[in-house]
Amino acid sequence: MTNNNWFSKFSTGLSTMAGKPATFVIAVVLVVVWGISGPMFHFSDTWQLVINTSTTIVTFLMVFLIQNTQNRDTAAMQIKLDELIRALDGAHNALLDLEELNEKDLGRFRKRYEQLAEEARGALRKGGTDTDSPFIDESNDDDNDVNKKRNTH
Repeated sequence: MTNNNWFSKFSTGLSTMAGKPATFVIAVVLVVVWGISGPMFHFSDTWQLVINTSTTIVTFLMVFLIQNTQNRDTAAMQIKLDELIRALDGAHNALLDLEELNEKDLGRFRKRYEQLAEEARGALRKGGTDTDSPFIDESNDDDNDVNKKRNTH
């Protein structure tokens, strides 16, 4: 766990540092210095290889560091959203841990919420309100047999 903790701290610190304006300025200065040094090295293949190799290595490593930081940030945000859903009266607990669903199930939820949004906009246009906690039907069009069974019992 200490290795993972070390990497998390390292990636967070490096990602934070990489996002600062000063880091951008340093990168621009390095590129300008490299460009100005071209005539001294007669724009040789080695001169070009220095910038190509440097930028490739930095980009390659930064992708993994930033992705690590992004994954942790996203997981933390999902936990916070799950807690808000869980804690609110009238919230639909079926939405907890939604990011773990497959594309088909996510599409069902997305379609229903798009429909709810359109209904709310329509209500607003007519002078109504858009605050409500409507029932979310968890069935989908592909589950017609299941719906029939539910309605007959």
